[in-house]
Amino acid sequence: MSRLTILLLACVLSACGLPPTQPAPDAAHPARIVSLDYCSDQYVLKFADKDDILALSPDAAKNFSFMRETAEGIPTVRPIAEDVLLLKPDLVIRSYGGGPGATHFFEQAGIPVLDVGWAGDIPAVLANTQRIADGLGQHERGAAVVAETQARLDTIAQKQPSGKTALYMTPAGVTTGPGSLVHEMIVAAGLDNFQTEPGWRSIPLEELAYEQPDVIAAAFFGTMTNHPDAWSPMKHPIARAQLANHTTVPLEGAWTSCNGWFLIEGIEALAKGADE
Repeated sequence: MSRLTILLLACVLSACGLPPTQPAPDAAHPARIVSLDYCSDQYVLKFADKDDILALSPDAAKNFSFMRETAEGIPTVRPIAEDVLLLKPDLVIRSYGGGPGATHFFEQAGIPVLDVGWAGDIPAVLANTQRIADGLGQHERGAAVVAETQARLDTIAQKQPSGKTALYMTPAGVTTGPGSLVHEMIVAAGLDNFQTEPGWRSIPLEELAYEQPDVIAAAFFGTMTNHPDAWSPMKHPIARAQLANHTTVPLEGAWTSCNGWFLIEGIEALAKGADE
């Protein structure tokens, strides 16, 4: 911890707290919110009032941020302790921003921290969305988003199963099977995952030589994110043929980069692809 950080922490813990003219923060409705990374940015931008946002992460307006348009005009802050302490927030919200020790550090400084955490399936994503909305003092807004998302999921679930398979592919030649949120999205869209082995692995080139999926869930092909290097399996003609010969559903990075309610955008896109 740097000397400046120690001095700032001592300042926050002692006489350099809130000025006398500023009311004490309301824990149930934080009015000075700082977000440390673009995953937490999404929740702050969706649920908090703009006047209650002190700062977002520098990535809030990037193309992989789902709520990027809402971020316009809101100040940003680097996820560095000294910079955040100087803002004197009521609440810090983070997913990974600030590093593994950030939550402990800010709580020691007397600043509550709302950790976004991780959700492994769609119901958990919705429950997590409501939890974070509650932590931002916006229960009703959270409930409305959860209800709308569930209604959209129910509409997809009411359709007859397509019986089609989908293979998730990235420019780096990576795919995923059971145990990932991408798998949960494929299933929620009424598709079967072509990749039946759990976890993340290279696309199965040998299997694709004899059997092909009906739908390709293509991630990041429209950007330079996760682009292939010279050794990527996507260089192989069998891999390239999948994109050329099958229904391809582009999945925006903003839909899948974080676990949030916006996964429904990708699920609906996959469900539409299953109908083609």
